[in-house]
Amino acid sequence: MLEQVSPATTATGFEKALRRRWRLGEKFIESWIFLAGILTIVVLLGIIALLLKEGLPIFLDTPPWDFFFGTRWYPVSEPPTFGIMPFFVATLWVTLVATAISVPVGVVCAAYLAEVAPAKVRETVKPVIEILAGIPSVVMGFIGLMLLSPLVQSAFNLNTGLSGLTAGIMLSLMSLPIIISVSEDALRAVPDDFRQAAYALGATRWETIRHVSIPGALSGITAAIMLGVGRAIGETMTVLMVAGGALAVPISPTEPMMPMTAAIASGIGNAVRGGLQYQALFAIGLVLFCITLSVNLIADKVLERQKKKFSR
Repeated sequence: MLEQVSPATTATGFEKALRRRWRLGEKFIESWIFLAGILTIVVLLGIIALLLKEGLPIFLDTPPWDFFFGTRWYPVSEPPTFGIMPFFVATLWVTLVATAISVPVGVVCAAYLAEVAPAKVRETVKPVIEILAGIPSVVMGFIGLMLLSPLVQSAFNLNTGLSGLTAGIMLSLMSLPIIISVSEDALRAVPDDFRQAAYALGATRWETIRHVSIPGALSGITAAIMLGVGRAIGETMTVLMVAGGALAVPISPTEPMMPMTAAIASGIGNAVRGGLQYQALFAIGLVLFCITLSVNLIADKVLERQKKKFSR
């Protein structure tokens, strides 16, 4: 007689096969994630090694104090002089202007889209904002050169509209889509139960946004701000076109200036591979890398303090 197989036994065998297949799929995905993480670390270490290899030899010819605090950049003089203080101060001015504009405007816009705006408005505006993030930097540079520069020149009665202020405003426009998009996603990820509890306690919408939604999404908002600041620090073409290109140490943001990224872009084409100017430009890139790393470390410290504060 043929042995009958019960439906329960068949179901159990099917479940075991399904679990085995899921485990294999999970292991495959975990392996790819692990390899991607290792590849990221390898690439990062390779970038650091390249910057150190090409940039550090400049200090054999130019003392570190003269390089970091020197105010003259004359690569074709005899002997050549490399002082990056004008580029460093220009980068600080441009980043400060861009951050001062983009961070408050971006967070407020994100709060409006996530907490106040109707669904139709949010669904219409959000894709437009994300499209703005994809505009090439050279196009933004042309917009700043043709439209914003004359406005800044007439508004502040300047000799030229090509200044750090113009570059900072354009960089803020380029950072805004990133800050708004990421911050809005972080705010919408806050559980709605938190808002309902605040309303039940008598809080207004503004009080709920300020004391519940924004603190609950602070890690995502901080990440958005860091992405925006990183975009401002690392942008090249826009500042090269509208910052003015002056080599003097800027006293105010309304002066023409040359940030570090613009100095690298404008000088690398004329630098002899392995020469002093080539090494100095790589050393500027190393300084930029250290600045970005410092910003990320500061952000991590802020996040840790906020987590301790809200975990009490």
